Amino acid sequence: MHDSLPQQAYDELADAYNARIETKPHNAYYDRPAVQSLITDLSGKKILDAGCGPGIYTQWLLQNGASVTALDANERMLEHARKRNGAKAIFLHANLEEPLFFLSDALFDGIVSALTITYCKDLVFVFKEFSRVLKPNGWFVFSTEHPFFSYRYHDLGNYFPTQEVSCMWNGFGKPVMMKSYYHSLGTITDALTNNGFAIERVLEPLPTNDFAKVDSKGYNKLLAFPLFICIRAVKKT
Repeated sequence: MHDSLPQQAYDELADAYNARIETKPHNAYYDRPAVQSLITDLSGKKILDAGCGPGIYTQWLLQNGASVTALDANERMLEHARKRNGAKAIFLHANLEEPLFFLSDALFDGIVSALTITYCKDLVFVFKEFSRVLKPNGWFVFSTEHPFFSYRYHDLGNYFPTQEVSCMWNGFGKPVMMKSYYHSLGTITDALTNNGFAIERVLEPLPTNDFAKVDSKGYNKLLAFPLFICIRAVKKT
C-alpha cells in the first residue's frame, strides 16, 4: 500500500488530533452535526466508515446500532480508533486511492466519509469503488472542503482543474503542513453521477450554537461563508 498524500502530517498530529476530536469546534460543532443530520435508520445496517481517523464517527455509528467496517490510511489514527471502540468494529489499514479488493460487491447499506475525499486525487476512481461495495439503494454521505472556500483561500488561478494544495494547520499544537487536493464542485458531482449515484441533498452547513460559545469569531465567519460542504447521494438500482 502506498502512503496517502497527508501521511507525514497525520503521523505528526495524530495524538493531538485524537485528544481534541470530541470538542474541537470545526469537528464537533460544525462537521459532525451536519453529516449526522443526513443519516437516518442505522439500526442493523452495515456501514463503511471511509477515512475513519480516530474513530469518532465509528463510535457514533455503533451507538446508533450499525455494524461498522472502518478504513484509514494512517496507522496511528487507526490505533486511536481501535482504542476508542475496542473490538466493536472492524478496522482496516487501507488507502482509498487504491482498489478495495478486500471488500466484496454490494456489501454495505451505507458509506460515511467525513473530510476525507480531499486527500484523494481521482474521485472518479474512489466513487466507483464506493458504488461497487454499496448495495442497490445504498447511501453515501460525505463532507469535504467547500470548493468556493478552497478556491478563494488558496488563491487559485483556475477554478476548474484538480490540483494539489497545502496549508499550515495551527490548531493541534505545533504547526503542521497539510497537503490535500482541490476539487471543483463539478468534479465532485460528476464523479458521483457518472458512477451511478443520484444526489439527494447538498448541505452547506451552519455552525451550531455550541461553536459560538468556544469561538465566537470563527462562528461569525461560518455564518457568512461556508468552509465545508456535505452531500448525500444514493446508488441507483
